[in-house]
Amino acid sequence: MSATTKGALVGLVLALSALIFGFWGFILVALFMAIGVAVARITAGELDFGNIVNAFKGRSTS
Repeated sequence: MSATTKGALVGLVLALSALIFGFWGFILVALFMAIGVAVARITAGELDFGNIVNAFKGRSTS
């Protein structure tokens, strides 16, 4: 699936959630989608959660 197709599907989901659930439902769906992407990347090994925590603590990894 190309990036354009994925973007269109995400836009469709967000647009439908805004129409059906209103503004706060839209925000909640967008938040859950972002959490889902983060969890998927962490489990796939594409995102290192330790580096994210260290960045918030002010520690640099170079």
